[in-house]
Amino acid sequence: MKRNMKKFVKRVKKRIPWLEHVIEDAKVASEFNNLLFSTNTRGDVRCILCRGTKLLCGKASCPILAKFFSYVKRRKYLESVDIVGSSPPDIFVGRIGYPYVYVGPLSPPYRGNTRLLALTEYWIEAYTSINEIIDARVQLIRGMFKSHVSKLNSPSRFLELTQELALSSRPADVEMRLARKPYTSSLFDGESQPIGPSAPLSSLNVEATSTDKAIEKVAYDEDLNAREALLLLYNDGVEVSRIQQAFSIGLLGVKRKKKLVPTRWSITAVDNIISMTLRDQVIKRCEPINEYRVYKFSVLGNRFVVVMIPEKWSFEFIEAWYPGTPWNPSSNVISICGDYEWYKGRTSYASIGGCYYASRLAVTEYLAKERRQAKVLVLRESYPNYILPLGVWLVREAVRRALRTEYRKFDSLEEVMKYLGQILKVNINEWIQVSELLKTSLRQVKLEYFFK
Repeated sequence: MKRNMKKFVKRVKKRIPWLEHVIEDAKVASEFNNLLFSTNTRGDVRCILCRGTKLLCGKASCPILAKFFSYVKRRKYLESVDIVGSSPPDIFVGRIGYPYVYVGPLSPPYRGNTRLLALTEYWIEAYTSINEIIDARVQLIRGMFKSHVSKLNSPSRFLELTQELALSSRPADVEMRLARKPYTSSLFDGESQPIGPSAPLSSLNVEATSTDKAIEKVAYDEDLNAREALLLLYNDGVEVSRIQQAFSIGLLGVKRKKKLVPTRWSITAVDNIISMTLRDQVIKRCEPINEYRVYKFSVLGNRFVVVMIPEKWSFEFIEAWYPGTPWNPSSNVISICGDYEWYKGRTSYASIGGCYYASRLAVTEYLAKERRQAKVLVLRESYPNYILPLGVWLVREAVRRALRTEYRKFDSLEEVMKYLGQILKVNINEWIQVSELLKTSLRQVKLEYFFK
């Protein structure tokens, strides 16, 4: 007697929505899975095996779950195309498609004092975790319209209103009607601070309550070039993050040469111009410090150490990324990279990008205020609990905080190196092999000593 035999067919889904196994609300999880696997944020087999519990990626917490919980919190605001809220103020200029780029205001879907959401200078004190920063920033919904970066002499109504918003000294009421529901992807690009969902604008209304007089003055000075304008703002005490906004939205510069500058580029440009000016016009005219110094500060899974050597100006910034960190996600070794400049400065863009200029700004601010110069080395160790990139503001503000702490003073570089071996996790010999400044300085104290 023959048994009824059925052919066995194994069905395998192309994508396993593992979040549906983590939370009870399968609909919400499914929505987020579609987002997760249809954008640049790709899952891999470890995510399926881990499901946010085993931390197989090496991170201290799951970045996918961090994004997910932020998404759930703001999901109810993404069902409408009408957004009414108070912009901090904040704007964003994209870079894709340059010279035709997407521009627009950023606003949460509620009214109130939202100023902190845009001022990176105060985030280290205000927020105690990466999740808090993500939760705060992804509230900002971005309305978008396309504009040519150079055609500012006859701006569109949308651009006029966005520039008016950037001039505001306090949170401004914004009413946006979007062409569709906001696209739920958040931007985490490592250079600029995170932002929330976006959609094209259908209509925009801005009710700015007051104007920042310092920004307004330079914006309407048609003979003032952008470099002079941003330096005036800096010397007037305007926050660097505010200067970057004004520069990005085309408020600074000679009338017929004003341009929109993508936010990512404007951040580095402002850091570079200010630090270069302080270096050449103030620091190089001062005497070197008279002792070896070491400063340190730890924040959000990162440790920053600043070493100052009593010599003429030179500068180096080096990062060590542990496995499981944003820029070293799948490796099983620590990745170390950096860049430097000698007394005359650089003639090319730093290979490690905006972090170099952000750290140099913090250092030049400090030395200019002290009226001294030094050979400066900034070291950063980034650990697995730094689960998502937050932007170069973190480097600028962390180095600023380090330089506000009481420093350790030493009589020799040999003593400095021994101390660094105690406070850094990466072996001191690894730093020496990468650092051009250390190699040069250590020739005076027998480099062989450190390789015994």
